[in-house]
Amino acid sequence: MTLALGMIEVYGIPTAIEVGDAMCKAARVTLVGYENTDLGRITVLIRGEVGEVNVAVTAGLASVLRVNGGELLSHHIIPRPHENLEYALPIHHSANVNNFSADIRFPPPLSA
Repeated sequence: MTLALGMIEVYGIPTAIEVGDAMCKAARVTLVGYENTDLGRITVLIRGEVGEVNVAVTAGLASVLRVNGGELLSHHIIPRPHENLEYALPIHHSANVNNFSADIRFPPPLSA
């Protein structure tokens, strides 16, 4: 099985959750998690077969428009990521691991 990595970067938590939901409903993919790259910039990561990831990312891109104020920042698909990338990022999949999971990491508050 050839796995691909799909990524959509959006602005805002509601948009990120909507995108993740739309991608998982549209195709047989696994939600790897959400990566908070900067204040409000969140990347949604999925894994699955190349064709399924293509379908899922297309659905995720369309779902951004359904969120009030939703903003798309970037998107990309990496078919067959290199083995080193799989071990460096939290995207590794083995026969013993069927589920990917990651906590949503929100930035610390600007004021305490």
